[in-house]
Amino acid sequence: MGSAVERSFWFFFLVLLVASCKPAIVEQETTHKPNIIYIMADDLGYGDVGVYGQSRIKTPNIDRLAAEGMRFTRHYAGSTVCAPSRCVLMTGLYTGHARIRGNARVPLQPEDTTVAEVLKSVGYQTALIGKWGLGEPESTGIPNRQGFDYFYGYLNQTHAHNSYPEYLWENETRDSLDNVVELFKRADAVGPGGIATVKKTHSHDAFMAKALDFIRENKDTSFFLYLPFTLPHANNEAQHWDSIGMEVPDLGIYAHEDWPRTQKAHAAMITYLDKGVGEIIEALKANGLDSNTLVIFTSDNGPHDEGGADHAFFDSNGPLRGLKRDLYEGGIRVPMIAWWPGRIASGQVSDHISAFWDVMPTLCELTGAKPPQGIDGISYLPALFGAPQPEHEFMYWEFYEQGGKKAVLFGNWKLIALNVNKPEETTWELYDLSNDLGEDHNVAGQHPDLVEKGRLLMDGAHIYSADFHFSWE
Repeated sequence: MGSAVERSFWFFFLVLLVASCKPAIVEQETTHKPNIIYIMADDLGYGDVGVYGQSRIKTPNIDRLAAEGMRFTRHYAGSTVCAPSRCVLMTGLYTGHARIRGNARVPLQPEDTTVAEVLKSVGYQTALIGKWGLGEPESTGIPNRQGFDYFYGYLNQTHAHNSYPEYLWENETRDSLDNVVELFKRADAVGPGGIATVKKTHSHDAFMAKALDFIRENKDTSFFLYLPFTLPHANNEAQHWDSIGMEVPDLGIYAHEDWPRTQKAHAAMITYLDKGVGEIIEALKANGLDSNTLVIFTSDNGPHDEGGADHAFFDSNGPLRGLKRDLYEGGIRVPMIAWWPGRIASGQVSDHISAFWDVMPTLCELTGAKPPQGIDGISYLPALFGAPQPEHEFMYWEFYEQGGKKAVLFGNWKLIALNVNKPEETTWELYDLSNDLGEDHNVAGQHPDLVEKGRLLMDGAHIYSADFHFSWE
């Protein structure tokens, strides 16, 4: 064993060795920023999830997220349809200020700053897997020119109707799939807006494979993974072919239910989405990332009645009035669950009023990034950790389909303006959400002072944009 002198030498050598290594280990632990996974469903209603009251459709994994994290009861999408809602999410600007305010193909511009760009500035690897909708091929708005290191999915929202496409985009090139699309191709869409006659690879399966690969490949760095999945959006073209617009590999646990076939498929799409959420969480745990990863789950707008779906069959909007394309609560209030083991307390419910334009400042505060000037959001990070939370003075939405609509929420009061495209025909509706959640009782006539206050807020919230367009895609 050697002399006492030798033993003392080796003892002190080992002490010095451990001491020299320890600071590096501590530094690595303290400088590794939290990972962020933002999962967004497409047309999933407030009442489509078990923890928000759904009784027929099974969503055990999403429900488990809420049981182990925080469920928000008053979270709002950026808009009531796809593209503008995603633009609001990415830029932190509500629809009165955002570049994209409808579903027309308006690309983001180089001067627009996205969440991905901000997170890249503080060292994050960034990926988008799913549906983009904010820039066509070779435009300034494609994900790789808006801060994403990696992109896989659909660029165009009409292309995204088809869950069995001929190809998906991987960065700036097409990744060919083994599906064959021959029916109802749309001349006005970039890529097929139709249905596949040979269906082999569902896009959601392709998304999940890429997402799980990204998690494994980036487990040793900080990453932002944006997962705007397309479930349970309908394929409207498919409805014209076989009367069903819900494309899913199989009906799963609903195959033997005594329901219309369309509703079986709709339920199967949501449970299929839920399965993917569970796989994401399991991948985090398997790679030892769960304790350093914030996961947020939400939807881009309210539920739909497209492709043969029937929101009433599942009570998809729960206690709320309205659907996708409405500015009633059912069109814009969405599920939102935040999960982060060890950081967000289990089983919490928050009534804090928040929206998609709050995501940018929230993630900036979380990561130490500097938020862009002039954004409309307020960080809800304090609410996640149970701390006192600043509130919005008001919330604002505008939408110019169906005659044009605007809405402003201030306190518990919600003012909606209808037919704004023809000012001489504009009508006003005022609701007190504290005792009329279903927006059944228009009290505008009883509170002209509140109508005027809301109208002035609307006027101040809107800035004209030369890029503003809308369409009915």
